Amino acid sequence: MAKENATIIAVDKNEQKTNHSAFKMDITKSENIHNVVKKILALYEKPPSIIVNCAGITMDSFMINMSEDSFDKVIDVNLKGTYLITQHFAKLLLERNITGSIVNVGSIIGKIGNIGQCNYAASKAGVELITKTAAKEFGRYGIRCNVVLPGFIQTPMVETVPEKVKEMFSKQIGLKRLGQPEEVAEVITFLASDKSSYVNGASIEVTGGGL
Repeated sequence: MAKENATIIAVDKNEQKTNHSAFKMDITKSENIHNVVKKILALYEKPPSIIVNCAGITMDSFMINMSEDSFDKVIDVNLKGTYLITQHFAKLLLERNITGSIVNVGSIIGKIGNIGQCNYAASKAGVELITKTAAKEFGRYGIRCNVVLPGFIQTPMVETVPEKVKEMFSKQIGLKRLGQPEEVAEVITFLASDKSSYVNGASIEVTGGGL
């Protein structure tokens, strides 16, 4: 999106990990989001018209061994966090009569499930349906809401996965390789732009044709 000359405001649990206008935020806490919103409005005098919510964590374990804490933390960040960000920023746009685009990042795992990821699968399934619901509620006000469903993407989150496991997954993918973050970003940029002005409530899979 930076390539399209967008002004980037990044929020992360660890502020030092971003290179643009950056704010530290815990998306599971409504009060924390509110405080960051005040800082953004003080700096830019208006809310962002494009919101991309890609926060997510994994705490994998077989269901029979998964702790309640591991389940709750993943749901809290991935699902509740998406809900709160969507709610807060949609409200800002509505109050100021600004049209915009909200793009949430789900996962193909939310559709098909995965061994050892019952918490993650549940959270990402919820992200997809929260987004579709938001699209129906906010579309009449010119606020589009869509969700991207990446497959197995080469991100820091999968760096700890053994190479043999990556090779196994690659064989199940139509393109026979893992995706790159830039390939997901291109789809997000499309959904954020006016080129997708009639796309609302959509789920777009970016999986390489498989899984």
